[in-house]
Amino acid sequence: MNLKTLELRDFRNYREVKLDFEPGVNLIVGDNAQGKTNLLEAISYLGSGRSFRAQKTAEMVRFGADFGEVSGTVFSQEREQNLRFVLFSGSRPRQIWRNGAKKKTAGEIAGVLPTVLFCPEDLMVLKTGASQRRRMGDQVLCGLRPNYDAALTEYNRILDQKSRILKDHFDNPSVLAILPEYNTRLCQVGALLISYRARFYESLGKSAAAFHSQFSGGVEDFTLDYKTVSTVTDPFAPVSQLTQELLDHLERHYRAELETAQCLTGPHKDDFTVCLSGIDLKSYGSQGQTRTAAISLKLAQRELMAREWGEEPVLLLDDVLSELDPGRQDFVLNQIVSGQVFITCCEPGRFTKLGKTIEISKGNVI
Repeated sequence: MNLKTLELRDFRNYREVKLDFEPGVNLIVGDNAQGKTNLLEAISYLGSGRSFRAQKTAEMVRFGADFGEVSGTVFSQEREQNLRFVLFSGSRPRQIWRNGAKKKTAGEIAGVLPTVLFCPEDLMVLKTGASQRRRMGDQVLCGLRPNYDAALTEYNRILDQKSRILKDHFDNPSVLAILPEYNTRLCQVGALLISYRARFYESLGKSAAAFHSQFSGGVEDFTLDYKTVSTVTDPFAPVSQLTQELLDHLERHYRAELETAQCLTGPHKDDFTVCLSGIDLKSYGSQGQTRTAAISLKLAQRELMAREWGEEPVLLLDDVLSELDPGRQDFVLNQIVSGQVFITCCEPGRFTKLGKTIEISKGNVI
């Protein structure tokens, strides 16, 4: 799988540009604020229909333009395919095209150009609260397992309904009559989530550990520990056992949930920790260690996706070299050679032997 060409019109700071890419490493170089990250955003958006930076579609349209376009030619699923997005600066909905046919949702282009992105913001996933780590895991799992996506949607729906019951019971105590029914269903679906997550994080941790061992020359031992509800003795247990253990935990928190009007326990509180040689990165990891661990997780994510789909996703590495020692820079630049890779860098001429170099200046290709 690889992106062969990319065309941008009035996208971010690009007025009009067409680029051809190598199936291997593509190094995007230039000073800061020239459009390197914008280029990665366009590639990521072309494959997913989602921006890792913009909250609204209009933010990606070049200032002063009525609309922008992102289109590309992809060799995927054993054939050449074309993808195209038309983005509008106002409230008009975007247009999505695949092989000349207009599509209603981005789901209809899923799998044509899967990408895995590392950007500096990913460092915060290992440093901040649990919600961002859950979101990271959920995004990958939803792509790998459609049944997990459906279960997560159902769990969140039931959780919202239960929250309303807990908030309303002060004024209307009779609503508590239906609370046991919601608790039971919440635990049944929650048990499915835990079962999926336990297996996913086990695979992700093993793969990331192998990458990190290469990064560190075998000096640091990478471990990922999945954390869920305390009454769950074995997250790999049958779903029926997990359901009962979740129900037991809810019973213990019943009074506290009524008093606080909050859903205090369940897989919506799940988390995972990453340690290097027993040291928790969240509390004690250096910037270099945290960056290396985050890159290892992204490479592991890519490996799991490749196993599932039979094609290696395009790897996007934004500002990946900062704060890495020379040995770890060497690993990133010279060892990540499988599949198609895009790397942004501020030092033109330094890594010219890696593959194709594309120099960007003020939204133009030099």
